[in-house]
Amino acid sequence: MSEYRAEDEFTRNEFNLETKSTIGVEFATRSLNVDGKVIKAQIWDTAGQERYRAITSAYYRGAVGALLVYDVTRRATFENIERWLKELRDHTDPNIVVMLIGNKSDLRHLLAVSTDEGKTLAEAESLCFMETSALEATNVENAFSEVITQIYRIVSKKAVEGGGDTGSVPAKGAAIDVRDESVGPKRFGCCSG
Repeated sequence: MSEYRAEDEFTRNEFNLETKSTIGVEFATRSLNVDGKVIKAQIWDTAGQERYRAITSAYYRGAVGALLVYDVTRRATFENIERWLKELRDHTDPNIVVMLIGNKSDLRHLLAVSTDEGKTLAEAESLCFMETSALEATNVENAFSEVITQIYRIVSKKAVEGGGDTGSVPAKGAAIDVRDESVGPKRFGCCSG
């Protein structure tokens, strides 16, 4: 069975049933318009297989957003989310913007993880939640756009709070810091079923 890779749908606007699972790490870019600004996102797709774990943990450094994806037709992928979330939290800033994604929502007849289970886990971990279908292009754009928009708004808010001078806005290609020491982990309102 081939993998439905949402990043292919988002970055290339294409879906291919012959797509194979990610081996190690794959990289793509995509530009989006957020609040009248063009934002270029770098998207790193890390393989979920255990054998690539040592390789992928190095790519967490500097990440400001993450989509943790499980397959709604394979319960084991959902059960692994807590382990992947722990690894993500161990290797990134505590205020990283994280969304839990239940992919393959088009395969309702093969459902192994309910929408309510995904929402419950997301709520318990203070994550946003969305279900997607890369095959049908359902919510793929919304998921990436929501995470990127939240990152942009956090950075913009910090720039304004820092005095609003242009020196506080990251330069093109610069790493951005989403930490906000005044509050704990953030949960944003993008949840959908």
